[in-house]
Amino acid sequence: MQIILQEDIEKLGTRGEVVSVAEGYARNFLLPRKLALEASPGNLKRLEKIRTTLAKRTTTERDQAQKQAELLNGVTLNFSRKAGENDQLFGSVTTADLAQALAGQGFEIDKRRIELADPIKVVGQYEITTKLVHGVTAAFKVNVTREG
Repeated sequence: MQIILQEDIEKLGTRGEVVSVAEGYARNFLLPRKLALEASPGNLKRLEKIRTTLAKRTTTERDQAQKQAELLNGVTLNFSRKAGENDQLFGSVTTADLAQALAGQGFEIDKRRIELADPIKVVGQYEITTKLVHGVTAAFKVNVTREG
């Protein structure tokens, strides 16, 4: 089934792009969530108009993301966790913990956009990157210390 994407979808395509997907994926996921339009002849004729509106929205979102990235680059998060003798944490610091701490400082970032290969399990300092939107990335620091 041919569809026109209204949002960037990872591993599928970018806004305004016409892609082929399975009918069930389009009907049950993309269309109800308004992530895509059906590529009907009428929508294909309106495609240029749709692309210009999406391009305008993309530029404003990118500008906002760059401002947020500048603010986020100066952020340092501090976590205090119980740790064993070799600075090995009892538990870990996950992307959900990072997203919650960022939300406490006024940054609404989805935990799936935070790039953390494995949860943090050792006391120390880390630099974590996050994908905001449209290729804009930001880095912030995380300090994990021993509790007590």
